[in-house]
Amino acid sequence: MTEETSTSRPGAPRAGTALLTVLLIAMGVGPLLNYGLSATSDLLIRQLGVSAGQFGLLITVLFVSAAVSSMVIGRLADVLSIRSQLVFNYGGTVLALLISAIGPYYWVLVVACILVGPAQVIANPTTNRVIYSAVPATKRSGWIGVKQSGVQASQLAAGLLFPTAALWAGWSGAAIAAGVVVLLLLWWSLRHIPPEAPTDWSAVRRVLATRFRTRRTGASTSLPMQVWLFAAVAFCSGMGTQATNVYLPLFAVRDHDYSLLVGGLAAGLSGVVGVASRVFWGRALGAGRRPGTLLALIASGALMGMACMVASSALDIAGLFWAGVALHGLTVLGTNVVVNAGTMQAVDATRIGAASGTTTMGMYAGFALGPVGMGAVVELTGGFLLGWILVGAVYVLLLSLAVTMVRTERRRSRDAE
Repeated sequence: MTEETSTSRPGAPRAGTALLTVLLIAMGVGPLLNYGLSATSDLLIRQLGVSAGQFGLLITVLFVSAAVSSMVIGRLADVLSIRSQLVFNYGGTVLALLISAIGPYYWVLVVACILVGPAQVIANPTTNRVIYSAVPATKRSGWIGVKQSGVQASQLAAGLLFPTAALWAGWSGAAIAAGVVVLLLLWWSLRHIPPEAPTDWSAVRRVLATRFRTRRTGASTSLPMQVWLFAAVAFCSGMGTQATNVYLPLFAVRDHDYSLLVGGLAAGLSGVVGVASRVFWGRALGAGRRPGTLLALIASGALMGMACMVASSALDIAGLFWAGVALHGLTVLGTNVVVNAGTMQAVDATRIGAASGTTTMGMYAGFALGPVGMGAVVELTGGFLLGWILVGAVYVLLLSLAVTMVRTERRRSRDAE
C-alpha cells in the first residue's frame, strides 16, 4: 500500500491545529441529537407518556437509518468534496434538531432520528479521508484519537447542557439552541477548510449508479478480511456502548435516586473520560502497539466496568456505579480509535471511504441493537440488572474477537519474517 502525506497530494488540506479542530467538531456534531435525547430521557419519557423500551426505540431508529445508509455514504465520501460533506453533516443535524423542536411528540422525534442518521454517518469517512490525505502516516493514529474524542466531547456537552436547557425552556428550546450552535460551527469550519476542487457531480452519479447495480446483481467491492473483522469489533462495541450511553442517565435516576441533572452529569463524566481515553489509545497505536492487543485490553476493562454496573444495581452501591461510568469511558469508548486506525492501515487511499463505511455500518448496526435490546430487558424485568449482565456477555464476545485478531497479527508477523 502506498503511503500518502500532505506533501504527496497537491491541494490536500494542511495538517494544522485548525484542521484538527474542524475534524473534532465534525465528529461531535452528528451525535448531538441522540446524546440530547439520552441526557433528558427521564423528562421526555414522562412528557411523551412512553415506556423506557419505546424511548430506546427512538435511538434504534436513528442507528438503523445510519447503518442502512453507511455503505453508500462511505463510497460518496470518496468523491464528494470535504466542503460538501461538512454541509451534509452539519446541515442534516440542524434539520433534525429543528424538526424535533416542533414539540415533544413521539412521531416527530422518530422523523428527526431517521433524518439525522445519514448526516451522522458521513462524519467518520469524511474525517478519515482528510487524515489519510493530509497527515503523515506516523501521526495518523494520534490525529484519529483526537478527532474521535469529538464524539465524547459531544456527549459531555449534551450531558451538561441539554438537561439544563430542557428544564428552563423545554425540549424545543434546547433543540433550537443546539441547532443555532451547529450552524455557527458550520460557518467557522467552512472558513478553515483550505481551497479545494469542487465536487465532481458526474462522479457522484457514477457511484450511486454503481451502488444500485451492486445491490441488483449481488456484486460487491472487494475489501480485505481485516476490514470485516474490524466491522465485527465495531458491531459488538457499538451494542455495548449505546446500550450504556442511552440508559446510563435513566439508571442513575431510577436505581440510585439521582436528579435529572446528576444523571446527565454521569453521561458527561463518561464523555470526559472518553475524550482522554481516545487520545490515549491513539497514542498507544502511534507508539507501535498492535490493534488486537489494544482491543483485548479494552474488552477486559469493559468487562470490569459492567461488573461494577451489575454490582451497583444488585447491591445499590453508588461508588460502584461511578466506577462503572469511569471504566465505560476509559475502555469501550476508545474502540473506534483502534478500529479506524486499523482500517486505515488495511486499505489504500482510493478505498478509505468504502472501508470506513463498512466498519461504520458494523458500528451503527450495533448502536441500533443495543438501545432497543436494553429497553426491552428493562421493560420486561422492571430493572437494569439483567441488561447489564447481557452487555457484559457482548463484551465477552468482543474479547474473543480481539484474541482472534491478536493470533492473526502474530501469525502474519511470523510469516513476514
